[in-house]
Amino acid sequence: MSRAVTGIGDWTDRAGLTKVQDELLAGTLAAAAASPFYQRRRDGVPVNRAELADYPLTGKDDLRDAYPFGMLAVDRSRLATYHESSGSTGTPTASYYTAADWTDLIDRYSRMRVGIRATDTFLVRTPYALMLTGHVAHAAALANGATVVPADNRSMATPYAKVVKLLKDLDVTLTWSLPTETLVWAAAAGRAGLRPGRDFPALRALLVAGEPLSPARRDRIGRLWNAPVVQEYGASETGGLAGECRYGNLHLWADRAIFEVYDPATGRISAEGSGELVVTPLCREAMPLLRYHIGDRVEVTFPDCPCGWALPVVRVLGRFEAGGGITQVGLEQVVFGLPDEYGVLFWRARHSGPELLIQIEVDDTYRAAAIAVLHGAVGTAYDIECRVEALPLVPERVLTAAPEVMKPRSLFTAGEDWDRALRYY
Repeated sequence: MSRAVTGIGDWTDRAGLTKVQDELLAGTLAAAAASPFYQRRRDGVPVNRAELADYPLTGKDDLRDAYPFGMLAVDRSRLATYHESSGSTGTPTASYYTAADWTDLIDRYSRMRVGIRATDTFLVRTPYALMLTGHVAHAAALANGATVVPADNRSMATPYAKVVKLLKDLDVTLTWSLPTETLVWAAAAGRAGLRPGRDFPALRALLVAGEPLSPARRDRIGRLWNAPVVQEYGASETGGLAGECRYGNLHLWADRAIFEVYDPATGRISAEGSGELVVTPLCREAMPLLRYHIGDRVEVTFPDCPCGWALPVVRVLGRFEAGGGITQVGLEQVVFGLPDEYGVLFWRARHSGPELLIQIEVDDTYRAAAIAVLHGAVGTAYDIECRVEALPLVPERVLTAAPEVMKPRSLFTAGEDWDRALRYY
């Protein structure tokens, strides 16, 4: 089943967007009819959009129960890649893609507003291995002619000090990472006697995804590196789901998927509002998903964005709430509201009963001021008893460690460490 690639300039109103979705939905439902999982579901597979609207959600537990190939809708000989989630809760979720699926993955990733150019040196600092994120960035960069630096963040061969060296020595122009990574690089650069905003002049953008990002932290990263921070949003099971326009709004790729918002308190599902994201990818052969409940807390709106896109705008709030309306994004917005000169890059918090404990890493020069200002700001934002502590949060060795690489070896001399003799790391 081939899918035509639809450019983001092919529609500028919601009616046109709905037409694009409907044209692709027929192929999606046909693909789902070949999936063992959906064949076993009640009443089979929907045949049109009206029936899809009443179809039960597909959850992560469904994917775990179907591990590894219960969701597969094509012959295994057609698969291009196989991926898994981290499996931190036990059984992982599997996902798989055909060559045609990869065409769509690469196209969506390549939509980022700063573009990927043949002149770019692109440092990929997200996991490779079984996860999807590093492979998508790598493939999209190659497809656009860029030079890829595969600096996998799960490898001891590229600790933070090595990443800083690569950024500088190779004149890296684009990076792909978690937002937090960019702050750790900045701290590691400082330990090396470098200033992020001055000593990396080739860097033209930092591409980030993988965790909630408040406007305040985004702006802080941008000022720190003197480069724009461009946010993307997606999942291993679906690939990229949203990207920024030139006005900084995060638009859902609604020409490639149907998005809904599920309210867990009422069970109501709508096209916009606050709740948990539900997605039906529309360009998926190997693993069609119908009304997949990702679980991320979001706010979806249809504003009149100056960019002219009819695409909905999403705010991703994460999955964890500590109670009392305290979310990571909300609290992060307060923390990164501290003056830049305080130098606060790292923080953590724990909500326990009536008290919120926040710990920050701050230079001794601004210790008292940072504690006082943050204490007052959190109290104003949340009307809760707050205690702020200042202490080191990122160990020095993390910022300065040299690469550690070893191939399997069996013969050693006296005094050598041979405890990891047969490992390759």
